[in-house]
Amino acid sequence: MTDLIRVTALSLALTLSAGPAMADPDPADWNAVLEEARGQTVYWNAWGGSTQINAYIGWVGEELEERHGVRLVHVKLEDTANAVTTVVAEKTAGRDEGGSIDLIWINGENFASMKRQGLLFAPDWATKLPNWRYVDVENKPTITVDFTLPTDGLESPWGMAKLVFFYDSARTEAGDLPDNAADLLVWAKANPGRFSYPQPPDFIGSSFLKQILIETVADPAVLQKPVDEASFETVTQPMFDYLDRLHPHLWRSARAFPKDYPSMSQLLADGELDITFAFNPAEASSAIANQLLPDTVRSFTFSGGTLANTHFVAIPFNANAKAGALVVANFLISPEAQARKQDPEVWGDPTVLAMDKLSAPQRKLFEALDLGIATLLPDELGPALDEPHPTWMSRLEERWSARYAVGN
Repeated sequence: MTDLIRVTALSLALTLSAGPAMADPDPADWNAVLEEARGQTVYWNAWGGSTQINAYIGWVGEELEERHGVRLVHVKLEDTANAVTTVVAEKTAGRDEGGSIDLIWINGENFASMKRQGLLFAPDWATKLPNWRYVDVENKPTITVDFTLPTDGLESPWGMAKLVFFYDSARTEAGDLPDNAADLLVWAKANPGRFSYPQPPDFIGSSFLKQILIETVADPAVLQKPVDEASFETVTQPMFDYLDRLHPHLWRSARAFPKDYPSMSQLLADGELDITFAFNPAEASSAIANQLLPDTVRSFTFSGGTLANTHFVAIPFNANAKAGALVVANFLISPEAQARKQDPEVWGDPTVLAMDKLSAPQRKLFEALDLGIATLLPDELGPALDEPHPTWMSRLEERWSARYAVGN
């Protein structure tokens, strides 16, 4: 709340004192960007639900202030859509400069919404960052295509994600684990109350819906296009039939759902759930390293594939500290910052960089990492399933809420 008050006060002050418009910084002239950024405060709106992630962002801020004189303020969000709403409101009010948000942690439908409404800073800024030369655009297609939409350099990648499941090997035999959605339904029936998922629109919960949709839809190719309202019910009916069969066997018989991933993970730690999942392959190892899960927890995935994507940072069109935001985005894709982020004791989030683009000393930063006892090797993660078009996520959440949400 304090951050939000500070942001509002800043916005009012900037509006009252606005002078002649300044030219936007050009990342191709990096020395000029660094000079302009010095002394700026960057308000970064980012999900604040993880102690480890918050600590990592805090470290980023310390490094940026020491190296470049840029102050970073983490405005903690529960839902990224709230930041999008703020930028929309500022545009509607005619605040084309001095916006209250300088950087947003974003992907998927939130990126699609901002791109569609012209709420993002100049195209191709991300590809002009000095550290872009390290990014693995050749082997990681989701770096340039976000939920089927070309990024057009409007957002800069800073982490990879893939849906992975976790279990406690002290309680569950590896041979009993499900290998696909159909197996999961059979397992849940045999182990009532031992599985659940966060209630949508929580991102992890909505991602579970998309995983089930991809596995049950008659033609997955239809998901790569915008929702056709005329066929939505027909296309999604197999998924909702699946959920109708699954819900009676969920934790608390689906009369309650975990709030988010940390809540679900705590249920695994407490022995109330036997299988959980996250979008970070190193999530379990990170939790073990931080004593949030027992060291008997292990990971598994579906051999047919699970959902995968990239997460990004974007700069609103009216950001007050655009130069500072560019400096933050560039630092986030530096080998040093990426290696620290991939360390399970820090976060464990996979890198967006290509190892063959790094120097020998830079590669050693990654080679020295112990990815943890619960982290699957890259060739054990299985195929990456494409994210559906962003319109599917919002419609699934609406339909799910009307059908299953607690209180309905």
